[in-house]
Amino acid sequence: MARSRGAGDTGAGSALVVGLVAVVAITGFTLLGAGQALVRSQQVVAAADAAALAAADVMLGWAPGDPCAVAERIATAHDVRLTTCAAEGLSVIVRVETSILGLTVSRSARAGPPDGWRERSAKGCVWCA
Repeated sequence: MARSRGAGDTGAGSALVVGLVAVVAITGFTLLGAGQALVRSQQVVAAADAAALAAADVMLGWAPGDPCAVAERIATAHDVRLTTCAAEGLSVIVRVETSILGLTVSRSARAGPPDGWRERSAKGCVWCA
């Protein structure tokens, strides 16, 4: 037995379902993009750390080459650009950048002995806190 439409039924349910599906899809794509940006941001931090540590290894004589050239090679391997590489005593500071969802993201890292280690080493304890 077929039901007939009531006088006030205009088929608004179809439009409501289409609207709800659109809202869920937009929300899903937004969360997916935000998740990708968060993951890529952490990868940029890791790239800065790796480049700084590699350059410090060269400065300490544990690896051959030029510290900034090695940092550049590591940054390129992580798909970021090395924008700054500066040696300060036994430490090296690097800055890398990349584009995430159209925005430029820049991170820096430092590798080397802790601050004030020379003062502590004069007291007989090189790595004491």
